[in-house]
Amino acid sequence: MTVVDIPPPLPVRDRSDQRDVAAGALSPMLRRLAEEEATGVLVREHGTLYLAQGRVVHAESPLAPGLGVLLTAHGTLAATAWRRATEHSTSPADAARLLLDAGLLPEGALELCHLDALYDAGYFALAPSSTPGRFRYDGAPRLGPLPSVPVVSLERETLRRRLLLHRLWPDPAADSAPLIRADPAGAAQVPPRRRAVLERVDGARTALRIAHDLGRQAFHTLVDVRRLTADGLLAPMPVPTAPDPPPAGFHPPAPLTVTDPDIALLKRLRNALEAL
Repeated sequence: MTVVDIPPPLPVRDRSDQRDVAAGALSPMLRRLAEEEATGVLVREHGTLYLAQGRVVHAESPLAPGLGVLLTAHGTLAATAWRRATEHSTSPADAARLLLDAGLLPEGALELCHLDALYDAGYFALAPSSTPGRFRYDGAPRLGPLPSVPVVSLERETLRRRLLLHRLWPDPAADSAPLIRADPAGAAQVPPRRRAVLERVDGARTALRIAHDLGRQAFHTLVDVRRLTADGLLAPMPVPTAPDPPPAGFHPPAPLTVTDPDIALLKRLRNALEAL
């Protein structure tokens, strides 16, 4: 059994925000479940967290590419091998265990992709929600060969990511809207990683769609998108605005209709013009 306490990549600089995390500001329910070492599934509006003995062993979100995408996008694992593993398992984590036991994946690569997917989906799962979370006690999630993380580490990393995005560009509109080029001529000046994102901006794709197409973590793609937005190279697609309502007492004109006498008159005028 491998239990790894992964520190956040960067420290949280704002001490008041650290106190908020310590108080369980992101999800009081999640903090209580960690304290009681609960095992089960916490379903939130934007994602799901799987707990075993109060630790997060897996996370999923429709807003983040899953473990399978991260493993297969860049040749770490053949797509057919992942598909076969998922057909014989009940969750991505179980599929990963099958592949690890079969020797089809290097343990280090699997653990890295697993943690990347966990923190990525966890970021969205802990996003502000308009509905309360629901927890189902269940013995299925368990500590196993894949790393798990303490709840406090996931909360701290989620807050760090929020602060980073805000520092890069405070307007979150580009995170979810279809994206458009704002300065096509500037694409050659950006680093290759961001250029790959910019090349997929077509007025229809969102940042999360681009992340899936590239096989990258959604959060890292949001970082690239906010940097590009701050540089003036892309922008969210403008939302169409509804026309202003007509002034009080205004009545639109009746629709124009053409009668048979009108048609006869038009024909006479056409014949007269042709005779000139």
